[in-house]
Amino acid sequence: QVQVVESGGGLVQPGGSLRLSCVASLFSFGSYTMSWYRQAPGKERELVASISNAGDSTNYADSVKGRFTISRDNAKNTVYLQMNSLKLEDTAVYYCKAAWFRIYWGQGTQVTVSS
Repeated sequence: QVQVVESGGGLVQPGGSLRLSCVASLFSFGSYTMSWYRQAPGKERELVASISNAGDSTNYADSVKGRFTISRDNAKNTVYLQMNSLKLEDTAVYYCKAAWFRIYWGQGTQVTVSS
């Protein structure tokens, strides 16, 4: 059974940093495009960042460009999201998505930015 598990969320002050991790038990992890999405209360889920299967191409939402960095380690079946200079509006549940010929989602990890 495929599992996609996020971790690393928590409570952080504005201006702080967090690093999210997502481990996927996928046989061909290196074939999947991996993405981070987030959903704030009362809002739709939105794409935060994505990374190609080989890790040579990335894409970011305008709201996080220059602050967040997505990366992956195919040997560890893991994708990361380094979040710096966090803002109040970054508060959301962050989800990991694996996409190839099928799509898999994790259960999410809560990130709360508050003073």
